[in-house]
Amino acid sequence: MFELLLIMLIYVLFIVYWRVQQATHEKRLQSFKVRVHVNGIRGKSTVTRLIAGVLREAGYRAVAKTTGSAAVTIDFDGNDIPIQRSGPANVKEQQDVIATWDHISPDAMVIECMALQPKYQEWAEKMVIRAHIGVITNVREDHQDVMGETLTEIAVSMAHMCPTNGYLITAEYNPDLQKVLEREASKRGSALIIADPMRVTDQEIAQFDYLSFKENIAIGLAVANLLGIDREIAIRGMIKSKGDVGVVRLQHVTLQGKPVIWANLFAVNDRESMMISMDMLDPYCDDNTVKIGILNNRYDRERRAEQFGDVAVKDLKFDWLITFGAYEELVTRKLLGNGFPRERIVNLGFSVNPPVEQILASIAEMLPEGYQALLVGFVNIHTPQAEMIMEYFERLKSGHREITSQLQNGTITRQKFEMTHGTLEVEHA
Repeated sequence: MFELLLIMLIYVLFIVYWRVQQATHEKRLQSFKVRVHVNGIRGKSTVTRLIAGVLREAGYRAVAKTTGSAAVTIDFDGNDIPIQRSGPANVKEQQDVIATWDHISPDAMVIECMALQPKYQEWAEKMVIRAHIGVITNVREDHQDVMGETLTEIAVSMAHMCPTNGYLITAEYNPDLQKVLEREASKRGSALIIADPMRVTDQEIAQFDYLSFKENIAIGLAVANLLGIDREIAIRGMIKSKGDVGVVRLQHVTLQGKPVIWANLFAVNDRESMMISMDMLDPYCDDNTVKIGILNNRYDRERRAEQFGDVAVKDLKFDWLITFGAYEELVTRKLLGNGFPRERIVNLGFSVNPPVEQILASIAEMLPEGYQALLVGFVNIHTPQAEMIMEYFERLKSGHREITSQLQNGTITRQKFEMTHGTLEVEHA
């Protein structure tokens, strides 16, 4: 009997503690004039930063949090403050971060959704953020193990973070998926707003110091329009905002006397975004360019590794393919099965564990005299080999000319992509 009473007492104390904590949290939320919750498959971290930049430039005391390539909070001045975690990432982290902001009295916040499972996305929205504005950047194939196999299922899953009686903004261009999002928003009493990338000019895109997608800028403008912020102020704020660690910058370097263009696309890990990104790199290639792809695979992303064994051959055009990280045998089998020649596959991941000098020498050997390389890393960010090569190129920046990948020779628009890859939606509907 005593044990039962003790258990009941502990349970009651826990409920009281939880209610007090939740009441305190809800009081904190009331101090924010603007709350924005950002979700989507691609571009969440970048869009979070862009919206925060819009708000700062408009005079809000805006704070933000990203959880993508690097988990950070962003202060009033746009500075990154790394989040120190003592264990695995947990969605309760969102609530803890909001509590840490309490003493600086912000009046606007932009938070990137860190939950994958629909029930946790819904919990984060209803219990933690209670956004005025929700954002779903786009709907792509990723995390099918928890979000669903089809694009429609993925759209429904992500809509679990849609605000109640607010607004949901998306740059998703597929009309069928727009209808799904509109239906899900309507269920929650919210209005769907389509961010139109055609409203963003080439001149505006050219002002960013990293490869910027018009869709992301359009979302920032849609938020600004909702809040009555002038377009010029919004654009200026987005340009000033610091690019995420995963954004793409091109870097011209020389390896053993041979010219190489380095494109860090490690943060790009879905088929469609990778195809779009490679289209954007075309202006930097000529007949004397050797395209070398680095498939960078993590142990906890086996399915993605297998998928990109198809994408790298069926949807992309590379002259050489290098494997980093895990699942090298699996990926190599996939590449061979898709008809890629074995003599042009080089395993430099966990099966070899090479030093960075060996990796660079292997790349240089792929280049005949008089040719340049377009070296593209993709699929995942964190493996020892990827981190070594990223660090190497980062150190070269001070001694080599770095260029930004902008669409100065005519923006590759969504329309061009659809004409080039017109079967994309049909294949994945």
